[in-house]
Amino acid sequence: MAQNALIQVRVDDELKQEADKLFMDLGFDTPTAIRIFLKHSIKRQGLPFEVSKSAPNSETIATIKGVEAGRNLHGPYTNIKELMDSLLNDTNV
Repeated sequence: MAQNALIQVRVDDELKQEADKLFMDLGFDTPTAIRIFLKHSIKRQGLPFEVSKSAPNSETIATIKGVEAGRNLHGPYTNIKELMDSLLNDTNV
């Protein structure tokens, strides 16, 4: 029979309370939820959910490249109104 190991993790009180409530509503306690997480991680050989950074979409990438190349530049502006007027009236946008 396998021996039990102790895992201790410090978390914010509010986070723990919210997690405890969620897991109770789902029908189990927090230690059971943690065991489920660990078992699924092993089964998948990774986290049981996608982990990714937000990546800019193609339009944003094109705009960044345009600015780096000296295109799509506006300004300089002395106030927000000038900036907004320029952006709203730009036919290249």
